[in-house]
Amino acid sequence: MDKRYASAAPILLASASPRRRELLEGLGIDFEVRPADIDESADIRDPAKLVRVLSRRKAEAVSSEGACVIGSDTAVYCRGKIYGKPHTEEGAIKMLSELNGKWHAVFTGVTVIFGGKERTFCVKSRVKFKLMSEDDIESYVRTKRPLDKAGAYGIQDGEVVEKYRGSYSNIVGLPLEALIKITKRIGVIYGVN
Repeated sequence: MDKRYASAAPILLASASPRRRELLEGLGIDFEVRPADIDESADIRDPAKLVRVLSRRKAEAVSSEGACVIGSDTAVYCRGKIYGKPHTEEGAIKMLSELNGKWHAVFTGVTVIFGGKERTFCVKSRVKFKLMSEDDIESYVRTKRPLDKAGAYGIQDGEVVEKYRGSYSNIVGLPLEALIKITKRIGVIYGVN
């Protein structure tokens, strides 16, 4: 994004994701990374509800008076199945093989806590994978890049996505357009150019 922002309160990002950090840095906002140590297991089959619940848990875990806390969680959903982060290279290969050549949805839930109020929302984007050979999938997994990403891929890697619809930053892991709108509305950030 070309527009630069500043914040009227300290901002805490309740995430260890380097991609979420890079997205916020791109806005020019000063913030502190304070990863939330939470149990991410939840018996929820609706991906939109799941990411909202987990984003709320993350934000509440690092909530701090006077600060604006941003918690976020992303899940990939295809044909009734929710894909989180793979635990092994084999798991990544399995996920990528199941998503190979298909359209699927990416859901990111975000919770913003500020001034005693909590706002939680979810953004959905659609992604179509390229049709990849087994060798292509294994080669991509060997780069180790898929291992810390929901659905075992990153759109920013440029290797697996053919096309998408919706918010690019949402697919990366933090829907900036919606986040900016909410944080401006509650008086946390403002444009500086």
